[in-house]
Amino acid sequence: MTTRGVLGPALAGAAATCSGIGLARFAYVPLFPAMVAAGWVDGAGAGLLGAINLTGYLVGALAARRVARALSVPRALDAGMALAVLAAACCAWNGGLAWLGLWRGLAGVAGGTLMGLAGPAVQAVVAPQRRGLAGGVVLLGVGSGVTLGALLVPALVGQGVAAAWLGLSVVTLLLWMLARRFWPAPPAPVGGHHRPAVPRAVRLVIAYALSGAGLVPPMVYLADLAARGHGLGVRAGGLMWVVFGAGAVAGSLSGGALADRMGGRRAMVLALAVQVAALGTALLPGVPALVVAGLLSGMASVGVTAVALAAARERAGAEAGILWVRVTAGFAVAQAVTGFAMAALFGATGESHAAIFAAGLLLSVLALAMGVADHAAARPDAGRAP
Repeated sequence: MTTRGVLGPALAGAAATCSGIGLARFAYVPLFPAMVAAGWVDGAGAGLLGAINLTGYLVGALAARRVARALSVPRALDAGMALAVLAAACCAWNGGLAWLGLWRGLAGVAGGTLMGLAGPAVQAVVAPQRRGLAGGVVLLGVGSGVTLGALLVPALVGQGVAAAWLGLSVVTLLLWMLARRFWPAPPAPVGGHHRPAVPRAVRLVIAYALSGAGLVPPMVYLADLAARGHGLGVRAGGLMWVVFGAGAVAGSLSGGALADRMGGRRAMVLALAVQVAALGTALLPGVPALVVAGLLSGMASVGVTAVALAAARERAGAEAGILWVRVTAGFAVAQAVTGFAMAALFGATGESHAAIFAAGLLLSVLALAMGVADHAAARPDAGRAP
């Protein structure tokens, strides 16, 4: 298969992750302080909306393979994109916390569905020697979407919160129209019904889940930390999310390359160390520390995913997709539970960003410890996975 033949489905997959994760999920972060400032929700309510979105992501990630078997992969991707468009449009009306929670939850379902299908489907239709390139392009969609949302929201929110939501809906619709003719169409449903034995990889699952839990503070509260925590205003919160997006792009470009060079386990330790540094730096005073924290958080958010995918492939080989479902489910469960816990903590502490990011730091340290244990366990026999 030529590079052009790879790029068609890979770019379509990138449009799916850009829409489902970069826009439907992460564009909410720079909107968080704007919605609070406009009186749509208070800080605790905004945090709750973030937690509901994480729960929706879990539902979408778990249901994605079943939806693809029922509808076909292209139609399932269409359904995910349509739901993302509708959810953003419906959030343009301030119908109260319950209304916004419903549509933020459905946006999460869209994101989980698109993220769960795009990567495996693209890799299923490209030649084995091109899968690294294709996977990198698909993951690049996440970082590109974060950056796109970070640029769009500050430009649109000056016209009001509703205008920002409608703008995100229109952009998602355009991406859908551009991508749908190139949707990957595997000859059989991704994953199928055949489920051969695969390694349990317990330490990898736990490390990735703890990483997801530790990333909840920057993924939900980073822009609000800049806007209200540091008193820099809503526009600065949007700019901080641009920094996060730049880090996410860097993480998507470097994560897979590091895994190829160092091996998945070793690269996982390095990526988790970056995450610990990000959460620790977020607790330091001053704008320079905040900028560094935003950049490192973005790198970790996508970089950890890239190296975890490589680690799963090392353990399970051709059956990595099945192991990846387990790893992703653990990540999504941890983020959903932690999202609600962080929202409760934020409200109980009088909207203390320090409490939120300190909790994230603790979870990230635990993730790093598990990653180190996983790497150490591989040393006696690097050819076998636990």
